[in-house]
Amino acid sequence: MIMTDEFKPIIRDPHKSANMLEQPVAPVPVPQPPSDPIEQVLSPREVSEGLAEADPLTRHPRVSSIMLSVVFGLLLLAAAVGVWWLGVRTMEGQSYEDMVWSKFDAALPGWLEPVVHVFTISTVVIATSAIMSIIALAVLIVRKRWLLIAQLAVFGGICFAAAELLKPLLPRPYLINLESNPNNSAPSGHVILAAVPRVCRALVAVIGWLYAVLVGLSVIAGQWHRPTDVIMALLIVGGVAMITLAATFANGMDEPGSRASSPSVQIVGSVLLTFGVLGTLYGAYIIWQIQPGLAMSAEWTNSGAHLSTVILTASVASLVFGLVLTMRQLTASPLTKLGLVGAPPAPPKR
Repeated sequence: MIMTDEFKPIIRDPHKSANMLEQPVAPVPVPQPPSDPIEQVLSPREVSEGLAEADPLTRHPRVSSIMLSVVFGLLLLAAAVGVWWLGVRTMEGQSYEDMVWSKFDAALPGWLEPVVHVFTISTVVIATSAIMSIIALAVLIVRKRWLLIAQLAVFGGICFAAAELLKPLLPRPYLINLESNPNNSAPSGHVILAAVPRVCRALVAVIGWLYAVLVGLSVIAGQWHRPTDVIMALLIVGGVAMITLAATFANGMDEPGSRASSPSVQIVGSVLLTFGVLGTLYGAYIIWQIQPGLAMSAEWTNSGAHLSTVILTASVASLVFGLVLTMRQLTASPLTKLGLVGAPPAPPKR
């Protein structure tokens, strides 16, 4: 006869008599202590507050990074005012803009013309910008960056409000006879929509820069806007972005354990900033060279005006995206004193 588990004897001690009628007793589970000893006495919120007290960089950026963001933001906004003044309030500036507005499309090289013309369709610009924004929002929701979502919402609202409010407010004096619309069109709303930086770092900065440049050139080629409108829009977006980065706090920052120096940010940021500075200087040099003929709308200034428009659009966009990329990394991922990301490299000891 085969005995089932129910009637099998349980012998606990070989020296004790076995009770054949004794029933098995289920083992009593023993509570396990928390894997992390800190969790026994502190809640996650208390741990976060303790880290913030020991090292403020876990909760907000360095003061120097905040101040630098504010300074860069004010400089970019001041540059936007200067560009508008030179392009709108001077005779040479209006002549330069009218020259580009009337002949820029015909001066585009053959390989660039079809690419630029794709973005002369307003629906394409709006749809592309909306898709990029939705992807960025989805990434933020997955990462639970609620404060950063609020920051970007305020930032986008300020940029779009600037585009809508400044157009009817900014004057455009009549200085010369124009082929273009004599009414003010600065800043460009389409360029602001394209230039609003998305969340992420090096790769998105390159994609955003290329997209902003193509949209900027397209609105000029399609005679929607003048060069001043495009450059001014880029500088406004950059200035507002810098000031927004100065208000970065814990939820908008990288987790302390994930912070590290980023080679991609260093390389892409350096390239964008270098091209932005040198390209802006070169574009300004070209305008200075053709300046004597602008007041008379001389034909020999056409090529210089068109070339400088392309260079300045690309270089100012590069400068803006390079600054935003660099300052985003500085404000979101400061290395902490507590060594949460490891000590910096040091030479080996002998």
